[in-house]
Amino acid sequence: METPNLPAIRALRPAWNKGRIVGQKRPLKPKHVWAIRVRLELAENHRDLALFNMAIDSKLRGCDLVRMQVVDVMASGQIKERASVLQSKTQKPVRFEISEGTRASVAKWMEDPLMVGSEFLWPGRFHERLHISTRQYARIVRDWVTSIGLEATAYGTHSMRRTKVTQIYKKTGNLRAVQLLLGHTKMDGTVRYLGVELEDALAIAEATEI
Repeated sequence: METPNLPAIRALRPAWNKGRIVGQKRPLKPKHVWAIRVRLELAENHRDLALFNMAIDSKLRGCDLVRMQVVDVMASGQIKERASVLQSKTQKPVRFEISEGTRASVAKWMEDPLMVGSEFLWPGRFHERLHISTRQYARIVRDWVTSIGLEATAYGTHSMRRTKVTQIYKKTGNLRAVQLLLGHTKMDGTVRYLGVELEDALAIAEATEI
């Protein structure tokens, strides 16, 4: 008598995302940005302050931010007002502004002994690692948000990328500008990224007369 093939019995495990906030990470609000900046300034954490400011200004993905090189932001001993970085995902360059505060924090970070002879803007602390990893960057971001009392699971590296463009969209409603700043190839990707709903789109259309 043949034994029927019965399905394997597996122990039930809780879902990996049980109790976690999943989906798009929230952008930081202006009050959050200033709170983190003040804490980093008081702690005299020059590396993290420069990294935080550059993450906000550049709007780069974490993988591109950690690989930034000194030549990307510096020319003739001065921090550039605008920079361009080749995106690893699209293999297309994206330009961004470097605000006065960011330039000052990066210039201060460049004076650190760790930066002497460094090719990368955020060098690793171990010889085999040329720059910080995306995982390390994610841990740094988590430390930033928890330091001001925010829920770590609601924010991530994409929060840094979304923070400035969210404010730009709220103030201008200009999706094309946001698309260019993010380096997106398609507008619908920008719409999904920002979480723009139909009502937002209609409000923009109604406010535009031709």
